[in-house]
Amino acid sequence: MHFALLVLFLAFTKGWCAPPGYCAPGDEMLGLCSNDAYEEKPTCTELNLGYCNNMDYSRTMYPNILGHRSGREAESGAEYLLLSVIHGLLNGECSPDIRLVGCSVLAPRCQDDKIVKPCRSTCDALRKDCGHAFESIDMAWPYFLDCDRFFASDQEGCYDPLAALKARQDLAFSGLSPEEPSTIIQFTYTSNTQMYSLLKRTAAKCSHISHVYSIGRSSEGRDLLAIEFTDNPGQHELLEPEIKLLGNMHGNEVLGRQLLLYLAQYLCSEYMLGNQRIQTLVNNTRIHILASMNPDGYELAASEGHLLNGWTNGRTNAQNIDLNRNFPDLTSILYRNRRSRHYRTDHIAIPDSYWFGKVAPETYAVMKWIRSLPFVQSASLHGGELVISYPFDFSRHPQEERMFSPTPDEQAFKQLARTYADAHATMSDNDTDRCGASFYRTGGIINGALWYSFAGGMSDFNYLHTNCLEITVELGCDKFPSEAELYPEWKRNKEALLSFMESVHRGIKGLVKDPDGYGIKGATISVRGVRKDVTTAEDGDYWRLLNPGTHILTATAKGYSKVSKRIYLPRNMDKPGRVDFVLKKVPVEPDIDDHLFPTVDTWERFDPYNQFERYSQADLSEGGVERQEKPWWWNYFSQSGISPPNWLLRNV
Repeated sequence: MHFALLVLFLAFTKGWCAPPGYCAPGDEMLGLCSNDAYEEKPTCTELNLGYCNNMDYSRTMYPNILGHRSGREAESGAEYLLLSVIHGLLNGECSPDIRLVGCSVLAPRCQDDKIVKPCRSTCDALRKDCGHAFESIDMAWPYFLDCDRFFASDQEGCYDPLAALKARQDLAFSGLSPEEPSTIIQFTYTSNTQMYSLLKRTAAKCSHISHVYSIGRSSEGRDLLAIEFTDNPGQHELLEPEIKLLGNMHGNEVLGRQLLLYLAQYLCSEYMLGNQRIQTLVNNTRIHILASMNPDGYELAASEGHLLNGWTNGRTNAQNIDLNRNFPDLTSILYRNRRSRHYRTDHIAIPDSYWFGKVAPETYAVMKWIRSLPFVQSASLHGGELVISYPFDFSRHPQEERMFSPTPDEQAFKQLARTYADAHATMSDNDTDRCGASFYRTGGIINGALWYSFAGGMSDFNYLHTNCLEITVELGCDKFPSEAELYPEWKRNKEALLSFMESVHRGIKGLVKDPDGYGIKGATISVRGVRKDVTTAEDGDYWRLLNPGTHILTATAKGYSKVSKRIYLPRNMDKPGRVDFVLKKVPVEPDIDDHLFPTVDTWERFDPYNQFERYSQADLSEGGVERQEKPWWWNYFSQSGISPPNWLLRNV
């Protein structure tokens, strides 16, 4: 009886003195009750996060969608830090979209004391449009932008954090006239890091037609990053010609580098926008772009800037090697043996003696690249004059500095040079007051050796070692123009670049097959009167740049018969003629070349002493496992004192 009264008294006392619903700490520990049910209900509060204060609402709620219990906790997390630096990390791409959507999760909209989640459809669209930007810097898509976990459907009731931004953009674009370009390019100089990021973003954005790959590394270890455009990236398609465009061979000649970066963005954007000309070009051509062959030299030139950069600072690579004097001098070999009726004047082998000299890693990488793909034509973009030069660059008389030294394909080279010069805004003008006026009598083109002679050039190597015809494009008198000149230079060169790429679709192409229909690799196609043969690629396809007229072609291969055909190419052809050959197998007869010339130096013999094996090896740790280095942006987070956001690392 007394016990019952005591319990009643205590209950009465507790109910009188304690706040309603209060659970004593001891009872809560025993699980008899909980104070959670009686906590104050969250209500809307003022949005006060610096990088989220320009949302089109002013009230938010904590805990937020991620469970942060206060604004201070949200501000101290890696998620908020990422939103604060994302503009710089992605070089402005997808800004402010990513920040606005991220803020809608960190500081969600609050209405009637309830959180309104952002729309899943907005998140899905953002990831589709911007996922490539994160891939380009090797960053994983942020976990808090998981469209399924933290976003709501339209049926559930959601909020579009990009609605106001879209409305402003629609209003701005409605004022553009139809004549203004739809492709938007930022005409500024790019650092090496920005160049790599831009190329990767472009390839990711147009992944169905584009692919980024490295051909090697520079002396200081920088990537020689190339990008290709074709409707089937990553592989050679039968009968589809391959071309290459190279820039920045001399590090202080920077305009070509920028033009090629603009060209890559232009091809991607215009293809996506339905530009029929660009779609036709990309669907029928495999285009390779190496914007910078000498990123080390560019680094030195860019550190001085266009106002201070001298005529030569940054021209060479980090080893002080002029890359356009570093290729094998096959032209001298040709001149020494040109009178021999049986000596080959095409696909001349690299002499073993070359490898005992100082070969730059950039030169080595480009040579391997040239040998690995069946390039048909090429352009190397330089600066210092306004003219197109074409092989030979080395004079046929060593004592003559300026001597006309034509190749067997003189007419084809002149046509190739004319294509670029005539499509350029000013290159072929007869204005004697302009840059490049000394070439006005020749219409802005010249034979290289007639201009000035040098050995070891890349264009001569292309012609004598492979099927590829390469011209040198001198883009202007200023090697390092100001940023204000970049857009005018793009306008002057855009049509010339497009016309040059389209010009690969002339002459003839075809297949060389055996009677069973299999392609014959390494068969030769010769043109009567032109002492320069081309060879078939892996599957027996070939391309031969020829000017209009009548030509007699002969196809032959070791162990097969010889077949000749007479063809006529009219002047108004808008695509290459198709000429196929079927060769019958015959007994192999001894080749006189096997007896007259040594077989040590053969075309297949490349770097026989493995001088550059170290450049192709992976960076291995002591255990033989490739080191996993953190990406360059990791320092933003590791030095901030917060928990490292491993969720941003890919493949973790």
